[in-house]
Amino acid sequence: MNRELNTLTAHELIDELREGRISPEDIVLSLEKRVNEIDSKVNAYVRKRGQPSLRGSQNIPGGAVPVSVKDNICTEGYNTECCSKILEGFIPPYDATVITKIKESGHLFFGAKTNMDEFAFGSSTENSYFGATHNPWDLNCVPGGSSGGSAAAVAADEAVWALGSDTGGSIRQPASFCGIVGLKPTYGRVSRYGLIAFASSLDQIGPITKDVRDCALLLKIISGHDPKDATSVNIPVPDYTRALGKDIRGFRIGCPKEYFVEGLDPEVDFCIKGAIEKLKNLGASFEEVSLPHTEYAVPVYYIIATAEASSNLARFDGVQYGFKNKDANLIDMYKKTRGEGFGDEAKRRIILGTFALSHGYYDAYYLRALKVRTLIKNDFDKLFKEFDCILTPTSPTAAFRIEEKSGDPLKMYLSDIYTISANLAGIPGISLPCGFTKKGMPVGLQILAKHFDEEKIFSLAHAYEQNTEWHKMKPPMK
Repeated sequence: MNRELNTLTAHELIDELREGRISPEDIVLSLEKRVNEIDSKVNAYVRKRGQPSLRGSQNIPGGAVPVSVKDNICTEGYNTECCSKILEGFIPPYDATVITKIKESGHLFFGAKTNMDEFAFGSSTENSYFGATHNPWDLNCVPGGSSGGSAAAVAADEAVWALGSDTGGSIRQPASFCGIVGLKPTYGRVSRYGLIAFASSLDQIGPITKDVRDCALLLKIISGHDPKDATSVNIPVPDYTRALGKDIRGFRIGCPKEYFVEGLDPEVDFCIKGAIEKLKNLGASFEEVSLPHTEYAVPVYYIIATAEASSNLARFDGVQYGFKNKDANLIDMYKKTRGEGFGDEAKRRIILGTFALSHGYYDAYYLRALKVRTLIKNDFDKLFKEFDCILTPTSPTAAFRIEEKSGDPLKMYLSDIYTISANLAGIPGISLPCGFTKKGMPVGLQILAKHFDEEKIFSLAHAYEQNTEWHKMKPPMK
């Protein structure tokens, strides 16, 4: 092999394993070497003192390619802490369904969790109890969030592929910032059993990978009905790799005018327009369309998401597991445990959500937000009757500098303005690289499709990827 194994895609490694040219242990050792060399700069992984090996105590199957996993996905026998002090030391007694599926497919969990915003609350991976993650393209910039650790690890070749969770863009936005591929599946396509909940009606686990083929492979592995998850949908799972390499001539693509307005960085706009021209040359047709309720997406999201978060996080009180302030008075123990255990952003969202659900405000805020959410979903449903896919920027900007927006929560929340609507509507969306800014930071292209139509997303994304070189670019880290 001319290249280090950690730099290869999963499908390249699978081919090497089948031919007997390498062993799974070779892959793990290559990854460990890379992590030990550079992760002190990136901080993509949450590692404990005294943990000598990232592979842990797992037996390595013969055809295994290690999958890195976000710190809010339960792994039996391994710390799962949502990068929060309040869950410090929590070791789940069971695997999340996606972890079970990964093991059943012959692969394995890479024995260290990836860093994230605490309880997935953030767009920058700065809100972690274990410190901020840095973007491998520029260590002074954020990798996006909340799945920034998974995205940074894949981009820096510290991971072959990874799992993240996406509540309002937390897979797609960091994939955009780090110049890789990230997909939010249709709500219900992938089991949420074992995912520590942020907002239950929005959360979805999905793949973060180096290219579109790996994304299709990993989605196939983790998808499927799960009786342990009441929101899991019982429909067949296709072989997504069969959608790759198809002719996209005749594809009808809508470009919503609401996504190309003031606030979109000119350099991002230039890259997206270039991607549109490339797809036109490949035979796809484009038309300007409208998603008229887009302007309400951010406020609707932050009412619904914080309301659900305040309910989901009520269980973390120091009684059953995790951090506990051992005060003699029960009420004071609750207050001090939650006051010391949660970070600032978690407290902010719990308070916002509790307010939205409180007596006298439930109808005015939460119930009204649910009604507008339906209007947003209806906008998409109407367009998908005429169009195969919708194309937008993933984020209005490329990665911003660390601490640039941390003092202004509203400005930070707007980082997800182009990704939130897909979660509210429950539709699938992918981000893939489509260029760079003048400062050398990646720009992401977002493709959306109707419910359970990930195959069209993969067809379009793969056609674009294979006719460009962006996915082959690597960060300048040594």
